Amino acid sequence: MAGSSHGHTPAAWTGVIIAFIGFCIAGMFMVAAQPWGFWAGMAVVLLGGVVGYIMKMMGLGQPKQNHPVHQVAGERAEAGAKG
Repeated sequence: MAGSSHGHTPAAWTGVIIAFIGFCIAGMFMVAAQPWGFWAGMAVVLLGGVVGYIMKMMGLGQPKQNHPVHQVAGERAEAGAKG
């Protein structure tokens, strides 16, 4: 995955950071035995996924044509030789 820049986009970083904050909130409230806070944290986790997806649709994610799954073996070898 290192050769494909997987996850090295503003959309990915923003979504993961928001989700991480949500996990921290949920974990804190789980230890405090406050179910409402846990579910609020889980809502923040889902918000991270939604924000990341919206940012990807806005063009801040990795384009599909750059993803190695969408390339044939010859194109991947040529791209690797150039970079």
